[in-house]
Parts: sequence; C-alpha cells; structure tokens
Amino acid sequence: MTSFVHIEHPASHAGVDRVEAAVRSARQLRAGSRGARVVAAVLLAGVLAAAIVLADHWFDPRDANHLLAGWVVLWVTAFGVGGFYAPTIRKLAIGLRRALQARAQRAALARSDERMWQAACSDPRVMADLQSAISRHEGAASTLPK
Repeated sequence: MTSFVHIEHPASHAGVDRVEAAVRSARQLRAGSRGARVVAAVLLAGVLAAAIVLADHWFDPRDANHLLAGWVVLWVTAFGVGGFYAPTIRKLAIGLRRALQARAQRAALARSDERMWQAACSDPRVMADLQSAISRHEGAASTLPK
C-alpha cells in the first residue's frame, strides 16, 4: 500500500497565464497611447483616403468584378476603422450629443424669454412682475459680500 501520494499539478494553467499577460500588456499599451491616437488617426485617414482613390481608379464600369471587389475593400476598410476607433468615436458622439442638447436648451430658453417679453410688452401686469423681479435680483446682488 502506498503511504505517500505526490500530486504535482500547477496552480494555474500556462495558456491562461499567457492570455492574461497578453491582456495586461494590451491594456497598458492602450492606456499609454492616448497622444499617439491622434497621429494614428491622421495616418489612418490618409490610408483610407488613398484606398478610396485607388478604389475609384480600380472601378471600371465595363468590368463588374473589379467594381464588387473595390466596394468590398472599401467597406471592409471602413468597418475596420470604425471598429478600431469605436471608443474615440463614442466619446465624440457623446460630446456632440451634449453640445446639441445644450444648444437646444439655450434656444428653448431664448424662445421662452422672447415669449415672456412679448407678453410683458402687451400686458402691464406682466411687465410690473418682471420689473419687481429685476429689482429684487439687483437688490440681492448688491447685498452679496464681495
């Protein structure tokens, strides 16, 4: 009968360790490349423009095979660029949405102020309310510590 059992299994799998190390290095590379992204975006835009020019020269209306291949290359490139820069595109879209929402809010406030002013011009009671609100605001602003 055996009195000792030696099981020498590693605590972690070598393949899993390699994948985890690759993910860590990819995260570090991505975190450190914020400034380089702009240069890469410009270079990629140049490559995309060159691909579009080449695809345009490659298109021959008499040959449908080149037309199909050109469109395939063009769309693969476009989707590849979109996938590669998805986080940057998402940030730009969020910033654009916020800017448009702020602009719409300012426009709505300006329209509301204009309607209020038109009502005040036609109704002396509304004008009196506006003048008292303005005087209260000026009085409160003058009592604030400087």
